[in-house]
Amino acid sequence: MPFPAMAARAICAAALLALPVHAAAAQTLTLREALSRAIAANPRLSAAERDIGIASGQRLQAGARLNPELSYEQDNSFGSGAYRGTRSAETTLQISQAFEWFGKRDARISAGQAGVRVAEIQRQAVRLEILSETAVTFVTVLATQRRIQILDDQVAALDRLTPLLRRRVEAGASSPAETGRAEVASALVRADRERVKATLASARRELALLIGDSSAKFVSVTGRFDATGRAPSFQSVIAAIDANPQLARWTAVYAQRNAELLLARLKPYPDVRLSAGWRHYNDTQDDAVRLSVSVPIPVFDQNQGNILSAQESLAKTEAERKANRNALLVIAGRAYDSLQGSLRELSVLREIAIPRAQEAADEIAQGYSAGRFTLLEVLDAQASVAQARLREQEALQNIHVAVATIEGLVGRPFTLTRETAR
Repeated sequence: MPFPAMAARAICAAALLALPVHAAAAQTLTLREALSRAIAANPRLSAAERDIGIASGQRLQAGARLNPELSYEQDNSFGSGAYRGTRSAETTLQISQAFEWFGKRDARISAGQAGVRVAEIQRQAVRLEILSETAVTFVTVLATQRRIQILDDQVAALDRLTPLLRRRVEAGASSPAETGRAEVASALVRADRERVKATLASARRELALLIGDSSAKFVSVTGRFDATGRAPSFQSVIAAIDANPQLARWTAVYAQRNAELLLARLKPYPDVRLSAGWRHYNDTQDDAVRLSVSVPIPVFDQNQGNILSAQESLAKTEAERKANRNALLVIAGRAYDSLQGSLRELSVLREIAIPRAQEAADEIAQGYSAGRFTLLEVLDAQASVAQARLREQEALQNIHVAVATIEGLVGRPFTLTRETAR
């Protein structure tokens, strides 16, 4: 499968956001639509395509042969005595052609071809980066939407306490200060919600720019949002990291620099210039053919500086590739560790924290009506439920961001060992 197609599949799997069964509303953005629009509209990909055109032009120019030269000479004229005017002039019309030897043109062509290949692979890398960034931003928007929903639920739960508090105050079972305390708790949650809304606005704007819109024209994003299972070993990530175009391009870069070194070494070898001309003698009205051969003597300039530069550039290639690979491994390692930690965190939250917090909140809410618990305990229990649910969404976001990041590096799906769905 071609790498670009594989990359698109990889990023689709990276976010693990399956489309809903029903048709999405016109103003609701899905991951599939976001990825498609990002590839079609992102200016970075257009710039990378122009780089291919630039390299293709350089490759075309590298294969051009040297142009011939046409010259006209006039000797023995406009002097004195017998050479006054043009009576004794000798005129020569000559054409010259330089011929490159020792494979110089072939070396230029090889360097140009390698440059085109570098630009093509770099375009693949840019395409993969755009898909990965779009998937990560999409996940961020979706997770932030879910956090706002959780805060809305918490505000609604606090607001439902108000009638009960008023009845208890009227019955003399509670102090009027408890009503104010509940209102403060509700206001604080509303303040948190406003802060999250600002985060959502920034994420929406970033996603809109990635898909080619100057502002977010979609109302919301949609997708199923869940994750279970275990991640494959990190060794499988390391084994696949060399498929990343950022590393694959170094093979083409090496070929390009090797051709440039060969070209630098061949430059001191002289080219041969052949000339043929027609000469006319005005004084005798005779004609003659003029032939010449010229070869430069490489005595002073043997291109040693450019040869040394090309040698160092070639030797630098492997070090650059290793540094690039190490950087990718660091990014992959951080994403993998985040994935592993978030999976464990999600397991604890779902198996213990969220069920226990919800059970405690339900029991305390029922007991509060009977006077067995204080308002502070009710508020604390509700806050614990909301906090656990927010942590769950954060862990889910971290999981899918990590998966999208890893898939953007290896260029293929990175699935958990058990079924993963959203």
